[in-house]
Amino acid sequence: MQILAKPGSPFAHADFTIGVATSSFQIEGDADSREVSIWDTFCDTPGKIADGSHGLVACDHINRLDEDLEIINALNVDAYRFSVSWPRIMKRDGSVNHQGLEFYIRLLDKLAERNIKAYVTLYHWDLPQHLEDEGGWLNRDTAFAFARYVDVVTKAFGEKVYSYATLNEPFCSAYLGYEVGVHAPGLVGKEYGKTAIHHLLLAHGLAMKVIRQNAPLIEAGIVLNFTPFYANSDSESDKRATKLAHDHHNDWYIKPLMHGCYPELISHIPSEHRPPIQEGDMDIIAASIDYLGVNYYTRAKVKDDGSADPCQLPPPEGCETTAMGWEVYPRGLTDLLLQLHNDFDLPPVIITENGLASDDVLTTNGEVHDEQRISYLTTHLQAVADAIEQGVNITGYFVWSLLDNFEWALGYEKRFGIVYVDYDTQVRTLKASALRLQDLLRQRKEILERDYALAELQDTVNL
Repeated sequence: MQILAKPGSPFAHADFTIGVATSSFQIEGDADSREVSIWDTFCDTPGKIADGSHGLVACDHINRLDEDLEIINALNVDAYRFSVSWPRIMKRDGSVNHQGLEFYIRLLDKLAERNIKAYVTLYHWDLPQHLEDEGGWLNRDTAFAFARYVDVVTKAFGEKVYSYATLNEPFCSAYLGYEVGVHAPGLVGKEYGKTAIHHLLLAHGLAMKVIRQNAPLIEAGIVLNFTPFYANSDSESDKRATKLAHDHHNDWYIKPLMHGCYPELISHIPSEHRPPIQEGDMDIIAASIDYLGVNYYTRAKVKDDGSADPCQLPPPEGCETTAMGWEVYPRGLTDLLLQLHNDFDLPPVIITENGLASDDVLTTNGEVHDEQRISYLTTHLQAVADAIEQGVNITGYFVWSLLDNFEWALGYEKRFGIVYVDYDTQVRTLKASALRLQDLLRQRKEILERDYALAELQDTVNL
């Protein structure tokens, strides 16, 4: 991570944002003060969560806001990326939960006091259950309900927000939630996935219009997760399978945003699996965005197995993997960014999530030695710098995650945080990675302050 504090690096620049990220359901707790979400229902369904846990308390962030903000402030980051819980804002009857709004306004005000930029994600998977009861993301009306919720939030937040993201990883919401069923709401069927993503992207486009009306001076975009795919061999069949995987899992999500259409693949899938596109939808979806958020964790190798969903192979034998079993492959981030840069006329790019899960242990003297995470962040920051050097316009980088938290279908078994959370006591402990980041960002601030002072001096001399 030394590159963060290296004079002349792309990160030691005043207009490059370094931050940490979280999401509402994974950390907030205080479930009694909001409506039920699809993840509450999913957690209550036997066999859906690996350790049988739930997000009712999570990291108790609602009650420990001040403590968590002090941790963020002490890390010397520029920004904090968090999500707003839709069921904490909107009641079942359509009225507004002002207590929920006030929590986020207080959070925004406290960030401003500390000169930390607020990056607000408006949807990170916690759909209100009552909307799922009406069809959820298979129901076109949900996109318009989302726009109404965004209208309430953006009017209430005013100019307190630095940046908005409409959706986080719609791939996970649509494919994992409605096609393969490993995420909430747990539906399984190819006839569902493409419908869900179309309505999610429609919701994004409708929300962009609302944000432009209510917060015209605030940057807004969307966050997509990408997996760079590599052919397992030079055979034409493996190459075709790799392109098919890319079209299904990457281009299906970005091409509508950038080009106003789905990949050509759409004409080759059964009609009952295609999205229900109505006139004008693609124009709404392709609304101009100020940035593209990119989430990256690992790559995949692809082998042709003759199926419509090509086989993604397990990590190569002997390679380094994370506690998730994912290959550590920093070059994949550079390759991905260059591929996006070459395929599309991109707006500025922000790396909105990057990090790893590791089997962290709190020692008897209160330390967590997560050396693998330090190495992971170091190599991936270098991968970002390599992409910048080759022409990709990248303006920010966020570490996932600030805190260990509820890791969706895996419950509390996996720890992504740079801060260790003891879920019994809710005590927070900065891991070695957090302490290293804290020190390097302190040095970075000193470089930026020095450069600013020199620029001021030069301006005075020029006068």
